[in-house]
Amino acid sequence: MKSFLLMVDSGNTNVKWGLYDGQKWVKRGTTPQGDKELLEREWRSLSEPVRVIVSNVADAQAKADLSELFSSLQTEPYWITAAAYQCGVRNYYEEASQLGSDRWAALIAAWQQQRQGCLVVDAGTATTVDALSDTGEFLGGIITPGIDLMQKALMENTGALKSAAGKFCDYPDRTADAIYSGALHSIAGAIERMAALLGSTIGREPDCILSGGAAHQLQPHLKVNTTIADNLVLEGLALIAQEIPEAQP
Repeated sequence: MKSFLLMVDSGNTNVKWGLYDGQKWVKRGTTPQGDKELLEREWRSLSEPVRVIVSNVADAQAKADLSELFSSLQTEPYWITAAAYQCGVRNYYEEASQLGSDRWAALIAAWQQQRQGCLVVDAGTATTVDALSDTGEFLGGIITPGIDLMQKALMENTGALKSAAGKFCDYPDRTADAIYSGALHSIAGAIERMAALLGSTIGREPDCILSGGAAHQLQPHLKVNTTIADNLVLEGLALIAQEIPEAQP
């Protein structure tokens, strides 16, 4: 009889989850953050997991909602935090545990896939651009507002600008297009600068592992080698689960 593990990536916008049988994903889903009732309905039909591994970077209410849902299970959830070393990745953050658990899981998954230096980009509510060395060292990374957040901040803090859907243009001649194109250029430029920096460190152009809701928007505008990796955090959680002793809560 197979044992199932439930992996949960609780972010600022969505809760991504996956049921894993040790070899493959049996089922995966995405639910808007805060919709506890929908998440409960989706989980009701799942096989009972023997372990639950969670990354939560949302607020305390999100953690409380998840804890309430987990209370019906026979197992206690394991809430991950970044470690100094795990799954072949060494964490050079000033305080290892202060690195976001989603970034840590994504770095571990990227290392497992690449086994060489690369950029790990999560383009979500915020955009994170993290650098891995050729020996699995997390050197550090940057955080910028994501595409939607960047546009929202500009429109909310500039009285004359109105909210409207824009499209990317080389030379925008509408305000909405100028805002959207500016956000894309800003994030793409940050990624390319980090790629150049990491390239000078490892001696070659690094690949960029791109994930998150805006990955497909960004990819065509990046002048670096990119691979889109869906559910990178869940993949990292599955790897972390293999190193966590069974008895840990």
